[in-house]
Amino acid sequence: MEYTKDISIIIPSFNEKESLPELISWIGKVMEREGRSYEVIIVDDGSTDGSWSTIKELSSSDERVHGIQFRRNYGKSAALYCGFEAAEGRVVFTMDADLQDSPEELPEMYRMIVEDGWDIVSGWKQKRQDNKFTKNLPSKLYNATARAITGIHLHDMNCGLKAYRNEVVKSIEVYGEMHRYIPYLAKNVGYSKITEKPVHHQKRKYGTSKFGLERFVNGFLDLLSLWFLSTFGKKPMHFFGFTGILMFLAGFIMTVWIIAAKLVHQSMGVGYYRAVTDQPLFYLALLAVIIGVMLFLAGFICEMVSRSSSERNKYNIKERF
Repeated sequence: MEYTKDISIIIPSFNEKESLPELISWIGKVMEREGRSYEVIIVDDGSTDGSWSTIKELSSSDERVHGIQFRRNYGKSAALYCGFEAAEGRVVFTMDADLQDSPEELPEMYRMIVEDGWDIVSGWKQKRQDNKFTKNLPSKLYNATARAITGIHLHDMNCGLKAYRNEVVKSIEVYGEMHRYIPYLAKNVGYSKITEKPVHHQKRKYGTSKFGLERFVNGFLDLLSLWFLSTFGKKPMHFFGFTGILMFLAGFIMTVWIIAAKLVHQSMGVGYYRAVTDQPLFYLALLAVIIGVMLFLAGFICEMVSRSSSERNKYNIKERF
C-alpha cells in the first residue's frame, strides 16, 4: 500500500491554545531534521478558549497542519477516531497537546514501526511529572489491572504518545472512552506485535489537566466491557447459557435436597419436620432456578441479535492472492 506521507500526527486538543504554537514548531524542527514528510491533524474537541483561531493561523502559515473542529466536547476517543479516519501517513502518531509529550521521541518510534516491524509502539512514562497520589499511584494500579485482563504487558497503557502502523488505526473503531485501550482493540483484530518505549515526560507548561480521578473508575468499567465483548461478543450463549445452567442446576440440587430430607425424616418417624415451603432454602432454590432460566433465555436473545448483526462475518484479512 502506498502512502502520501511518512508520518501523520494526531493531536486531540481541548482548551490548549497556549501550547499549540510551541508544539507545532517543535514538531516541525524534529521532522525537518529527520527529513520526513508529515502532516499534523489537530482535532479541536469543542474548545472555548479560542483554540480554533490559533489552529487556523497555524494552518495558514504551514500547509502540513490540518484542523478538525467539533461543535461541542465529545471526548478524546471521538477526536482520535476522526483523526485516524483522516490520517494518510505510513505511521500514525498520537500525542497530547499539553507539551508533556516530547516530539523528540518520534524518530525512534517511527524506526521501530518501519524497520523493526512492530504494529504498535506505546510510550512508557517511567518518570512521570505528575502528582504522586492523584495520578501516579492510581495509574500504577490501573495499569496492573489492565495488564492482567488484556494480557498485554505495557507499563503505561494510557500514555498519549503512541505510534501505529497505518492499517492498525484503519481497522479499529474507537468510541466512548475506549482510547485508553487502543492496543487491546488492535490485538482483538489481529495486530499483536505491540511493544513499548520509555519516553521523556515533561511538566505541564500551560493550563491545567482536563482529567479527574473519575477516569480511573470509568476506565475500569470500559475495560470490563471490552473484555466481555471481545470474549463473548460473537458467542453470547457461551456466557449466558453456561451461567444459566449453573444457576439452574444449583437451584435444582437444593430443591432435591430439601425434598429428600423431608422424605427421610418422615420415613424415620420424626414427629415434626418443617414443610418444604416453610424453609428459606426452598425460596433460594426457586430463585436460582428462575434466574437460571432467565439467563438461558437472555443467551438465546443475544444469539439472535448477534446473528442478525451486519458485523457477524466481518474479518480482518492480512493477505489474499
